[in-house]
Amino acid sequence: MNRAAYFCDGRKAVNKVDPITTEIIRNAFISIAKDMNATLIRSAFTPVIYEGKDCSVALIDADGEVLGQSLGLPLFLGNLEICVKLIAEEHGWDYFKEGDVFYMNDSYMTGTHLNDSTIIMPIFWGGERIGFAASRAHWLDVGAKDPGTPVDSHEIYQEGVRWGPTRLYEGGEPREDVIDLLRRNSRFGEATVGDMNAQVAAGRTGEKRLHALYERFGADTINTARDEIFRQTEALEREAVKALTDGVYHAEGFLDNDGLGSDPLPVKLKLTVKGDEMVIDLSGSAAQARGPVNCGITQTIAAARVAYKLLICSDVSPNGGSFRPLNVTAPQRTIFSAEEPAACGWYFSSLGLLIDLVIKALSPIVPEKSAGAHYGDSMVITVAGEDPRNEDEFYLMIEPTTGGWGAFDGGDGASSLINNVNGSFKDIPVEIFETKYPLRILSYGIREDSGGVGKYRGGNGTYRKYVVEADSDLFLWFERSTTTAWGLFGGEAGLAPVVTMERPGEEPQEFLKVNGIKVPSGTVITSLTGGGGGYGEAFERDPEAVREDVIDRYVSREYARSAYGVELTDQLDVDLETTRQLRSA
Repeated sequence: MNRAAYFCDGRKAVNKVDPITTEIIRNAFISIAKDMNATLIRSAFTPVIYEGKDCSVALIDADGEVLGQSLGLPLFLGNLEICVKLIAEEHGWDYFKEGDVFYMNDSYMTGTHLNDSTIIMPIFWGGERIGFAASRAHWLDVGAKDPGTPVDSHEIYQEGVRWGPTRLYEGGEPREDVIDLLRRNSRFGEATVGDMNAQVAAGRTGEKRLHALYERFGADTINTARDEIFRQTEALEREAVKALTDGVYHAEGFLDNDGLGSDPLPVKLKLTVKGDEMVIDLSGSAAQARGPVNCGITQTIAAARVAYKLLICSDVSPNGGSFRPLNVTAPQRTIFSAEEPAACGWYFSSLGLLIDLVIKALSPIVPEKSAGAHYGDSMVITVAGEDPRNEDEFYLMIEPTTGGWGAFDGGDGASSLINNVNGSFKDIPVEIFETKYPLRILSYGIREDSGGVGKYRGGNGTYRKYVVEADSDLFLWFERSTTTAWGLFGGEAGLAPVVTMERPGEEPQEFLKVNGIKVPSGTVITSLTGGGGGYGEAFERDPEAVREDVIDRYVSREYARSAYGVELTDQLDVDLETTRQLRSA
């Protein structure tokens, strides 16, 4: 039955759908995206997807606007729709044919590194294009000079095979020559094709579910409801932006380096609020770097949208009406708007910092919604080599690690949480980890005293100790030691990350970024990730809260005294008199 409203004489009431039907359709769009994501994760071949969930999906309408997006990596917020529009700009909307499936990974189009593989499938119903099912997932290896993503690349050609929009399926049939080319240019060819098929299956799921929705409600009702959903979302966001105090706000920070030993790289932000519009301008940020810290403008826009969404209507699911009050600008040939041949393998470091800086810039006018900075980066450890347990088959272990988030007005920061660009990314369980790879995890826990002090404490980082049980190569990308996670309103910064490598019979060495150094069997690697920033003055923290932190081993007894001015007895009760004296002094 068509749910569009009718006049009493039977004439159709144009552009009107009852609110209940609109809400059913709104939630159906989101449910379709969730089903797509579940299909992708359950069908994937590699742990980085089926355990880590390094993927994202979106259901998009015929004009390239988001209908629904599931939980996934926030960093891809609104990015997949831009990819659809870029293909249309390059080739025209008629380029999309029924039965097509497109693959692309070009960093200057998608904005991310070449491992992030985007697959887009147009959806037709009754011979008309009604939308797109799009997904992105991290493929372990796409033919770079080193396994996975090189840390020391200085041009994109070293990072893998670069694809513009390319048909994987044509007229519903797979193009075996193209798929074979993908297979041959990966160190894990069969797994790569397996992950590709999982993304295609996610698209098929989106197609099937959207067809069912059209069969239930019809095109007129769905399109009218969609327009109303977009209108409502835009109106809510403009109202929220308009409630902010007009002005120009600034914040800046630094990346440690570009991975090739450069000086720290500045990230400068000017944020303008005027009426119901917001502009984020990144002029003054570092020029396009030689090392792999660059990204395409598409991804910069997506990261800015993440920051915006943290403050503006965060309870409203993103759709085609979202982000219309936001404009993002970055000069060309900077780290935020890179051009060929810039290396983009570790593109996300500046984006995590960018998200924190947006919050910092607006914190004076929205203190109740602001938080201290978080530990800020994926802090990736990668180990590759031959697995003697499996006939010396080549293996590649890649693991983003967790850290501390910033405290906020009314609460402590979360400990041991993945960074803000990765969202629902999950730890690989120790059992899976040790089964798949010739490594053991000796210990794993919360890094004591790493959270920034404050009335509300910053979240703590984590420690994780590995022993390598086969001769292998080590790759590291750890960031935010120059601009650590700052606090707000008197809160202090969290600790910086540290990675220690101890080869058998040798003295320990500390690194943050390395590319392919040899680690013999028996090498112990210990990663310590950073903590989040505090909020408010440390001596305003309730002594009982400090006592609980010591009991929970978030804070040591010595640090409670030196940083918070709280003295505890041997029974771990608060010594009120000594605490008063310490804080008075």
